[in-house]
Amino acid sequence: MGCDGGTIPKRHELVKGPKKVEKVDKNAELAAKWKYCALSQEKLRRPIVACEMGRLFNKDAVIEYLLDKTAERPNVEAVTHIRGIKDIKELNLTDNPAWEGERRNSKGDRYEDIHCGMFICPVVGLEMNGKHRFCYLQTCGCVFSDRAMKEVKTEICHKCGDPFKEEDVIVLNGTKEEVEKLREKMEERRTKAKTKKSKKSKTAAIVSTPSESKDDTQSPEVEVAEKTSLQNGGESSHAAVAGPSGSSGSSKGTNSSTTSATKRSIQSMEEKSEVFKSLFTSHSSAKRTKDQTSNWVTHTPYHF
Repeated sequence: MGCDGGTIPKRHELVKGPKKVEKVDKNAELAAKWKYCALSQEKLRRPIVACEMGRLFNKDAVIEYLLDKTAERPNVEAVTHIRGIKDIKELNLTDNPAWEGERRNSKGDRYEDIHCGMFICPVVGLEMNGKHRFCYLQTCGCVFSDRAMKEVKTEICHKCGDPFKEEDVIVLNGTKEEVEKLREKMEERRTKAKTKKSKKSKTAAIVSTPSESKDDTQSPEVEVAEKTSLQNGGESSHAAVAGPSGSSGSSKGTNSSTTSATKRSIQSMEEKSEVFKSLFTSHSSAKRTKDQTSNWVTHTPYHF
């Protein structure tokens, strides 16, 4: 039932060699990166956002991921570094007038150019289809081609006019080496942000506790004054008790100092009382003289 002379098998049909590695079509790979969301694998539609690693996402897909991280998704590894909405930036893209969209080929009976991009560079006019290198500014979100950034070197955005630095330029869909560099920069920025937050919290704590520190500084003084007053009172009482017996010299010294202080206070009180008495007596004597004169005038008869 075969091999009866009609067919002669060849070697490659009988001997099985190693399987050839399937090569991915570069055009399809570029189209997947620049026209489809890196998380949901759906076509990119506005609003489009980019992460600090330079990957393109639909904003709705990222928000759904942040709301429910336990759900199963095809490419969760591409979003593990996104902690919140602050880690993504909405892109300010420029539409390509040559791109007609899906309306022209709605029935699928027309040729669709894969290399035709939806967006272009506003300075040079290059299409954002993967053949040219593009980057975006983290400050404002505007997207430009690398050629435009090199030819027109400025520190102000070409589209909106916002200032930026070299650190704010992030490459979109870069190579593995570029992605690793962007990851290192991202980690450095996050560590710096953490240190700034810790410093701000420390300064806020220092500013919020000056009143407490004042109370703390005043309280020991009050305590010291109370202790000294108690000690003086105890020493005076001890001196009063130990004075007649004459048991110690220190008690005598304290007793003499207390007695001198009491004598001074008594003298000052006596002087004040004498001054008060003199004022009272002068006032009363003046009043008596006035009364006497009035009585003499009323009771003396007048002789005409």
